[in-house]
Amino acid sequence: MIFSEEFKEYEALFPLACKWVEEQESLILKEGVPLNENQKIDAYLIGIKDIEKIRILKVDKIPSPVNLQLKEAMKAVGLSSTNTIGTAYRYGIYIRSSHWENKGLLIHELTHTMQYERFGSVSLFLKEYLLECITLGYPNGPLEQEAKKNQENI
Repeated sequence: MIFSEEFKEYEALFPLACKWVEEQESLILKEGVPLNENQKIDAYLIGIKDIEKIRILKVDKIPSPVNLQLKEAMKAVGLSSTNTIGTAYRYGIYIRSSHWENKGLLIHELTHTMQYERFGSVSLFLKEYLLECITLGYPNGPLEQEAKKNQENI
């Protein structure tokens, strides 16, 4: 069991969430652009090991899952809204076109990329990140706070 009995409805959706993240990462890696030299320096300062894998993709709107249950669960824990301006799916990062030049936002998302590396897999990162969102509320968890701290300090 990944989540406690209290969060049983999220347990069933967890494999779908992992698959969604992996699909989005794959799409971004195919269509996105690599980091420029200054962005690579920021990624290095954050502690990312495999900087060359990272791609960022400019979009008008951050995509949301087609699966209605997954989409609603993401909204319920604060991970998806019409106001989302960026999100990291391991080495793939979506940035809304209106925020494309926002260095702080990219640093925030790069921190999540580093966290994926630290956890070693999509599923291990997502398990911790989702537990923090469910139990502490987004954006109060330590992973989100680490990203905010880097955003302010780099």
